[in-house]
Amino acid sequence: MSENTLKPQVNKLLAALPASDYERLVPHLKLVSLPTRQVIYEPGKPITQVYFPQNAVVSIVTSMKDGSMVEVGIVSNEGMVGIPIILGGNTTTTKAFVQVSGIGMQMDADVLKTEFDRGGAIQNLLLRYIRAVYSELTQGCACNRLHTLEERLARWLLTVSDRLESENFPLTQEFIAQMLGVRRSGVTVAASTLSRAGMIRYQRGQINILNRENLEATSCECYRVIQNEFARLLGNQPRRDRQ
Repeated sequence: MSENTLKPQVNKLLAALPASDYERLVPHLKLVSLPTRQVIYEPGKPITQVYFPQNAVVSIVTSMKDGSMVEVGIVSNEGMVGIPIILGGNTTTTKAFVQVSGIGMQMDADVLKTEFDRGGAIQNLLLRYIRAVYSELTQGCACNRLHTLEERLARWLLTVSDRLESENFPLTQEFIAQMLGVRRSGVTVAASTLSRAGMIRYQRGQINILNRENLEATSCECYRVIQNEFARLLGNQPRRDRQ
């Protein structure tokens, strides 16, 4: 994949915190580069850092013994990578790696856990975020079983677009197939259908959404359900006092 050249975005979780809570975190936050394919954490290994992406996209995947994998979560500037830390453990069965390169804020996992245990605004916000992620996971399970690949691809592209706040982003068909847990040939057919209908353009590993309205109409209902749940629980606008 080519490098992501999008402008940095404010991480919305950090931006949603009251100023006093945010300022308490500032000394522990470090701006870091997140290159494509960088592994954030792996199954069974301690999670020592958490990340609040700005314009990077991180995939959470489950892998099998034969090397196959499927994406079970996607994180960008709406959230954080490292949820297991605040759920009572520092390991997990999934793997997190950078799907689209960019930058983000890094923090020691122990610091975040201490802040979470204090209660208050930080704990409340992170619990609402976890609730939104839970909704995304459960809806995704149903989607993978009940909807066509074309519908799922449309939903996935819209989700990536939303998280990056761009309708132009680098993704290969091989990578999309891995994330959706299907054969590349299936993605090729589905992408060609969307392309012929004028909804997207795919060229040299670059996706361009050309007609978002029609792409949303093609997507299954899961896209809107998940989008509405994130908006209900977390809102869409960062606080103005730190922009």
